[in-house]
Amino acid sequence: MNNINRKALFVVPPKVHLLDINGPAHIFYEAKEYGANLELHFISPINESNTSSSAGLKFHDLELFETFQLGKEDFVVIPGLYFSLLSDKAFLKKCKPFFDWLRQCDKVGVNICSVCTGSFLLAEAGILNNRCCTTHWKRIKSLKERYPDIDVKENRLLVIDNNIYTSAGISSGIDLAIFLLEEKFSPKLAADVAKEAVVYFRRGEYDPQLSIYLQYRNHLEERIHNAQEFIIKNLNKPFNQTEIAENVNMSVRNLTRLFKKATGITIHHYTEKLRVERAINLLEENNKMEMVAEECGFKSVSQLNLVLKKYTK
Repeated sequence: MNNINRKALFVVPPKVHLLDINGPAHIFYEAKEYGANLELHFISPINESNTSSSAGLKFHDLELFETFQLGKEDFVVIPGLYFSLLSDKAFLKKCKPFFDWLRQCDKVGVNICSVCTGSFLLAEAGILNNRCCTTHWKRIKSLKERYPDIDVKENRLLVIDNNIYTSAGISSGIDLAIFLLEEKFSPKLAADVAKEAVVYFRRGEYDPQLSIYLQYRNHLEERIHNAQEFIIKNLNKPFNQTEIAENVNMSVRNLTRLFKKATGITIHHYTEKLRVERAINLLEENNKMEMVAEECGFKSVSQLNLVLKKYTK
């Protein structure tokens, strides 16, 4: 493992979103536990030692950002915060010294990372001009309109532009942190930490913000949710609609009708999408086609190839 001493600074703005900061911080903490030569620090962008999160949890004894001189081996992670604060002129004025410091970090190649609406602070600092980035799907339009000189990518989990890493929001900060461990340290460390943190599906730069595992779940039909869970848990096995129906105590006819009504998609199409996403994840990890076909419930490599061609052409 690369034994360079690295600093990871986590910015804690007022009304910070907890998972945006705690997710990546925990991943870096686990990396340190596995032997990565990392120092973790928590700083305020307005040099106030105490602040409160959006959920009310208080942070104390935050460090001053000005005391740190960082290099290209180091990290700065900027999480999301209350969206209304990003239009608060008084708050942004307080952040100006931090923005100056952040631009100096950018000049020397520090790895600057944002989660969710943290991208707006990067934009306000001016370091995203003529660069690519992403943000939470709900704020894509606002980011484009407010900063027209930025190339904002839609439906992307992570976007990387040289030393600038932006992520979609909330749990994607965890994906970003694991991605950084793999890129800057080693694939083994990333895998060990992902396993320790019980992150089963590590997502990468070109994955969509909304995984198939999260889509088609915005309904209140408990039996259909149970049917979806049965499908997900049994992807590597051959099953039919009768087995699903029996598992959720429904007739096949009622199941197929209610499934389509609740999700907008057929059981067959939903299952196929799940298997394709799982197959792509496994193939990105350099697994053999035979193993991937078996693990994803395909009868053969030929069937796997046909379905992949259908969805990736």
